[in-house]
Amino acid sequence: MSQQVIVPAVRTNNITYAVRDIMLIAAEAAKSGKEMLYLNIGDPNIYDFEPPKHLVEAAYKAMLENKNGYSPSSGIKQAIDAIEREANRKGIDNILDVFVTTGASEAIDICLTALVNEGENILIPTPGYPLYTAIQSKLMMYENPYYLDENNGWQPNIEDIKSKINDKTKAIVLINPNNPTGSLYSKEILLQIIDLALEHNLVIFADEIYDKLLYDGKKMLSIASLNKDVSCITFGGLSKNYMVPGFRIGWGVVSGRREILKEYLEAINRILRSRLSANHPEQYGIMPSLEGDQAHLAEALEKLTRRRNLTVEMLNAIEGISCVKPEGAFYAFPQLHMKHSDNHFVAELIRETGVVVVPGSGFGQVPGTQHFRIVFLPNEEILEKSYKKIGEFFKKYLDKHGN
Repeated sequence: MSQQVIVPAVRTNNITYAVRDIMLIAAEAAKSGKEMLYLNIGDPNIYDFEPPKHLVEAAYKAMLENKNGYSPSSGIKQAIDAIEREANRKGIDNILDVFVTTGASEAIDICLTALVNEGENILIPTPGYPLYTAIQSKLMMYENPYYLDENNGWQPNIEDIKSKINDKTKAIVLINPNNPTGSLYSKEILLQIIDLALEHNLVIFADEIYDKLLYDGKKMLSIASLNKDVSCITFGGLSKNYMVPGFRIGWGVVSGRREILKEYLEAINRILRSRLSANHPEQYGIMPSLEGDQAHLAEALEKLTRRRNLTVEMLNAIEGISCVKPEGAFYAFPQLHMKHSDNHFVAELIRETGVVVVPGSGFGQVPGTQHFRIVFLPNEEILEKSYKKIGEFFKKYLDKHGN
């Protein structure tokens, strides 16, 4: 019997993940014996960051007590209650539902799946985290990016958002603090987005996974805290703030008017039940994380502030590169002032220097601009060595290829 090639689903054609895709080029470069300097993965644990011990101990204790079966679909009660109290501390007090998921990524996937039909769209920040465009492809939505304004500290461009809303638009995504730019959104911008969401009956997807990693004494406003009527799902998790991305523990907090969101909530919970549950023993780490000693955050921010400052200073000192100062998270998104593809630049950078960054096109950017994303989690010695190599390489690259 003759066999034919198995053809994959069309919905997978446009799914890419630049952060990991770039590792194919890095693996090739590593074979040459070159020293590799990885500034591409936002994983604190491969650098000099550790989770608080009481988080790990709580999860380990749960395993020893054989809490290793399924949990309730929405999560264990002590975790749900702790997440709700945390949301209250952020000023969100009109909560309709809380659920625990396998990382914030699963919460986002479930909530989009429950909301958007094929041929509809959501407004996705550009630049933004590539998970959203991957889910967009999977659900066969059509692309509807809105741009962040680099000249205004990477704040959302409200006029651009207004121009992109149409009768097929179901939601608007906010990543605050933003990945990949590190920007923190102003109250004025958030209020304008609320007005648009109310006017057009949009759900706000508020991705706040980095909400405790803020610099220079900055405070973050949760958009859901600014209006009780707006339909909002606030996403969080343990991965970044508590340094356990491998635990895969995240959550969603739904707020707004019950009569507006009732049917949508039922759809979300149908999906939650169908996938059984999130990781069970790790959920016992949620309450001690959110309500226990937060000393690890002060230690992390002290290191990250130094590394952020070094990043901005050294990158802005390179002729032809400019970098907006990040206010949160642990990323920077410098611009390359050249006409060549950032994909080509990054590939050549990795092959020649061993410095691994991610091209800006993997996160989206204003057409005609070129960027790359840097993770400034590594120590100062690695960062300084990397930025010197980037500066030397960029000059050679322009001499060879022109501006």
